[in-house]
Amino acid sequence: EVHLVESGGGLAQPGGSLRLSCQASGYTYSGGCMGWFRQAPGKEREEVATLYSSGTYTKYADSMKGRATISLDAAKNPLYLQIDSLKPEDTAMYYCAADSLARFYQGRWYACSSEFHNWGQGTQVTVSS
Repeated sequence: EVHLVESGGGLAQPGGSLRLSCQASGYTYSGGCMGWFRQAPGKEREEVATLYSSGTYTKYADSMKGRATISLDAAKNPLYLQIDSLKPEDTAMYYCAADSLARFYQGRWYACSSEFHNWGQGTQVTVSS
């Protein structure tokens, strides 16, 4: 059974940084899709960042471009999400996800399906002064 456990959330000030980690057990990464999502109270879950092929390809939400970095440890576990220049609107529960279909167009990867098979329980990020 696959277990994904997120950590690294907490209270941070605007402009600060956090690094979220996702430790997987019962799961061996084989080059497919992994990602980070978030959900704020009263809002739908949104994709924050995804990666494919061990991080060779990455995709970020427009709101996170230039501020976030998704990466895999060299041992392919854990999965990280570094967020810099935190904003109050980054406040949300952040979830790690593994295994979804990779989307290709003309032979090039462009996205991961949002239908991930495995999800963590989430780690809360609160950005406030």
